[in-house]
Amino acid sequence: MGYVLGISAYYHDAAAALVQDGEIIAAAQEERFSRKKHDPRFPRHAINYCLGEAFIDPSELEAVVFYDNPLLTLDRVMKNAVTVAPGGRDQFVAACRGMLGGKARLKDDLESVLGEVPRLLGAHHHMAHAASCFYPSPFEDAAILTIDGVGEWATCTLGVGRGSQVELLKEIKYPHSLGLLYSAFTYYCGFKVNSGEYKLMGLAPYGQPVYADIIRDTLIDVKDDGSFRLDTGYFGYLDSGLMINERFEALFGGPARKPDSLITRKQMDLAASIQLVTEEIVLKLVAHAKAVTGSRNLTMAGGVALNCVANGRVWRESDLDGLFVQPAAGDAGGALGAALLVSHQMLGAPRTPKAASDPMSGSYLGPRFEPHEVAAIVDRQDWPHEHVPDETERAAKVAGAIAEGMVIGYFSGRMEFGPRSLGGRSILGDPRNPQMQSTMNLKVKYRESFRPFAPAVLAEKAADYFEIDGESPYMLLVAPVKEDRRVAMVRPVTEGDDMMPILHQARSDIPAVTHVDYSARVQTVDAERSPAFHSVLSAFEGLTGCPVLVNTSFNVRGEPIVCTPQDAYRCFMRTEMDLLVIEDRLLWKRDQPAWPEDDDWRSEHELD
Repeated sequence: MGYVLGISAYYHDAAAALVQDGEIIAAAQEERFSRKKHDPRFPRHAINYCLGEAFIDPSELEAVVFYDNPLLTLDRVMKNAVTVAPGGRDQFVAACRGMLGGKARLKDDLESVLGEVPRLLGAHHHMAHAASCFYPSPFEDAAILTIDGVGEWATCTLGVGRGSQVELLKEIKYPHSLGLLYSAFTYYCGFKVNSGEYKLMGLAPYGQPVYADIIRDTLIDVKDDGSFRLDTGYFGYLDSGLMINERFEALFGGPARKPDSLITRKQMDLAASIQLVTEEIVLKLVAHAKAVTGSRNLTMAGGVALNCVANGRVWRESDLDGLFVQPAAGDAGGALGAALLVSHQMLGAPRTPKAASDPMSGSYLGPRFEPHEVAAIVDRQDWPHEHVPDETERAAKVAGAIAEGMVIGYFSGRMEFGPRSLGGRSILGDPRNPQMQSTMNLKVKYRESFRPFAPAVLAEKAADYFEIDGESPYMLLVAPVKEDRRVAMVRPVTEGDDMMPILHQARSDIPAVTHVDYSARVQTVDAERSPAFHSVLSAFEGLTGCPVLVNTSFNVRGEPIVCTPQDAYRCFMRTEMDLLVIEDRLLWKRDQPAWPEDDDWRSEHELD
């Protein structure tokens, strides 16, 4: 049998994925096992999980494939160093250490886990991205667009997929990068690069795009086909360890915001501005991709493809027949793409795309814990619990607790692959409660109160609540809340810095998942992909008439999404959640023993 193991590592979001004859068997990020967010280290735990999921020995692997070409990356680093010399010395040394200390040890690292390494192959970074989104898509042919910070030399590629073949046709090269441009504003607004881009996107609707013309006129030159060039004199990533430099700060009237300081109107407007420019560029790139390939289907990957606001505009405005965005669009998904690429294009695995099937399995590709395993854990740990083996009864109890205003930690089935919790490792709440957004942000997630939460909605009822045509199972599309569900807001004067008056206004009849611009990052839930989660939503609808729940990732700020029952219990006890569901066991907070006061999540996780 043709087993192929794909690996991404040594930059950020290390991961492993296992494919058999083109079928995805397992995939997981290393961070879920190591408990270090965005862990870049060699994914030994994720590899062991993938092999264990398939019950195979390393000797049964046909090939191992790395998602990147380290020599091309080194070529970029060295040529960049020569270009900016004598600046960039520290950056060059750090990059070389990473190359020589990490990627050069790949074979040794593999041998430490696998023993004798089978055929070791490499893929180009953006080819891995392209494969990760085309092969799992339901399309026989599709345009392919990959956009990220940088991979080897490329920062954006346009390609086409037909049958079992993927071809890249055009590329934009470093240092011109839409991903790095967006990250520069992430840094300038006081958020962490490669982590805080979600925050910038969530902040954008609070502002006005008053800086958009400055960005277009000074920082980036965009052509009609979406191709672009940056004025690199405003950025620090070429010759320093920072994203921006003094010229960038002077352009926008002052230094970068300090992390966790007050967010002002300036940051709101900056976020709105770079978000608008990003959307404009992506829409132009999509139009060009359609023209070049002749396909009305589009697949997307790369970190910028996680910008679900831009994705929503692409779907609504680009006149596509179909859109598929890889759920693990960042570097973690490169491991999966690399494995699929070798399986289909080198080993000849057939590909038979079907609209009715989902090769990503709803993105539930990580480990699961069977009820008997959970029983052994809760009994051994002596956690007080209620055993509810009947799924219908269990769903009714969970739905009832949510309807009473409780916040639920929900642990069911296989763990999700990618950055979104989709009902496998989720925190759930009542979207009708106007205080739920603040409650969950401040008392459970311990993160900034402005950050929006996503709605999970029964797929068959999604069109009753959101202006969405089709499905969105991976929470990668933002759609407007329907007009008849909105509540008029009295927006404060735009010059004010205080977001709270906006935040605390009820904006619809599901206020906890309606953002300030009446949008929502929608997850449609169907019974085929997510039967247990679908049952909870159905039970909640039966109780309340509302087929929507708040769904956010099961973690606190700076922590990876929980992987094991032990992770879930620890997060549950360190927060103000009311009920923990682990498969068929219900653990009520009121019944649990007191948690040690000195065991605080802040001592364990670095804030993102």
